[in-house]
Amino acid sequence: MLERFKPKTDDAKRVSYENLRIVAAAIFEKMGVSSNDAEEAADVLTMTDLRGVETHGVSNMLPAYIEQYRKGEINPNPSWKLERETAGTAVINADRGLGIILGRHAMNMAINKAKDVGVGIVTMNNAGHLGAVGHFSMIAAEQDMVGMCATAAGTGVLPTFGAEARFGTNPISIAALGKNEPPLLFDAATSQIAGNKFILARRVGSNLLPGWIADSEGTPILEETPVPENNWYGSILPLGGTRENGSHKGYGLMIMVEVLGALLSDSVPGMFDTEDFESGYKHYFAAYNIAAFTEVDRFKNSMDKMLKTLRETNPAPNHDRVLYPGLAEYEEEQDRRANGIPLHKEVVDWFGNMVKELGVPQLKTM
Repeated sequence: MLERFKPKTDDAKRVSYENLRIVAAAIFEKMGVSSNDAEEAADVLTMTDLRGVETHGVSNMLPAYIEQYRKGEINPNPSWKLERETAGTAVINADRGLGIILGRHAMNMAINKAKDVGVGIVTMNNAGHLGAVGHFSMIAAEQDMVGMCATAAGTGVLPTFGAEARFGTNPISIAALGKNEPPLLFDAATSQIAGNKFILARRVGSNLLPGWIADSEGTPILEETPVPENNWYGSILPLGGTRENGSHKGYGLMIMVEVLGALLSDSVPGMFDTEDFESGYKHYFAAYNIAAFTEVDRFKNSMDKMLKTLRETNPAPNHDRVLYPGLAEYEEEQDRRANGIPLHKEVVDWFGNMVKELGVPQLKTM
């Protein structure tokens, strides 16, 4: 994640992964979530923070989920069900259950199908937010699979040349492991900027960079600009920003996620909704069994060689090294496990309020 979104040293307090996970799980339980589901939700959020992806960790998502539970927008005890199933596919109705809780069920189902028939694909409709989609791709990768995950929801992103938002940020991810190199983990919005980064930018006092958002008429803003006070969700540009810089590619990727996540889950794109998030979040989980395509050892050795080659590529002037997707997150995880997860002081204060309001354990700073 760009340094501009991270809390300044003087504004950050470090907490241990273990303590953060305990407190987050306790908060979910106070919302009526079962103990097992609360632990799963806390694991997804804190693992995301360990990897340095603050946009989808406790800082942004936990307060949002609490608000959604209180408003009745998501179901703490969903009766999710299979709507369709074949040997290699399934469609789940999530009954408005939170995606970060149900996502493991869906990916595990895809993995089991892939073990039987080579590829397993599970889609999910009528769901809540999925968090960082790469978390679920990694679940498959850790079982000798190539994992993929994507999610579609909402209307905050403009199509190329458009003045009306038609897409969510529609993130996609892929994960695969070698034997020795840190994992390949690509997880990115198909928009110029993830929606949650607006919250981070406002919190740390950073401007938005040129080409990230458009004005009210859909014209890309090509200079640094403060975070808009209102209506920023609806002004985001597709990946690439402008047509000259390839926004048609981001636009195409957003459509792809709608096809895979929304249409293949027997739901509809968010652009069909008459109310915000009326159709919920729609998710796509895929597992590709490596052994069905090639020898696992051969695949992993080639993965290692490819990732090592990328890592050892000579850097361009003014750059220290070349990274591949997942390398920085792996290094961040090692540091944060040892030295704690940095949270903005405003977030730590929020946890303090939760202690008073809900009676959950105190979050301890290091």
